[in-house]
Amino acid sequence: QVQLVESGGGLVQAGGSLRLSCAPSGRTFSNYGTGWFRQAPGKEREFVGAVTWSGGAIYADSVKGRFTISRDNAKNTVYLQMNSLKPEDTAVYYCAARSGGLPVNGNWYKPAEYDYWGQGTQVTVSS
Repeated sequence: QVQLVESGGGLVQAGGSLRLSCAPSGRTFSNYGTGWFRQAPGKEREFVGAVTWSGGAIYADSVKGRFTISRDNAKNTVYLQMNSLKPEDTAVYYCAARSGGLPVNGNWYKPAEYDYWGQGTQVTVSS
């Protein structure tokens, strides 16, 4: 069992930046694909982006150009750098991991494809 621990959420004004971190508790991220999702009140969980073990990243159109996912395998940590934040980015952000890499056939946006989830961290963007 992999437990993911997220950190870095908070309150920020529109246009500001935050960096979220995700690390597994008790084991390495070796050979895991990692995704970021978010869920706003009353809405379904939404794909934000994902990164392969080697560092290749993909993004949802809504965050492309503003958010960057990276990973530091030496520190066993995946990051979500969020710039130019908007009020509509307000949500609980979740880190998810899948053993063996990201889902294939374009299914990386599907929450059900991931094996492990963090507890979530709140991001609130004020206007």
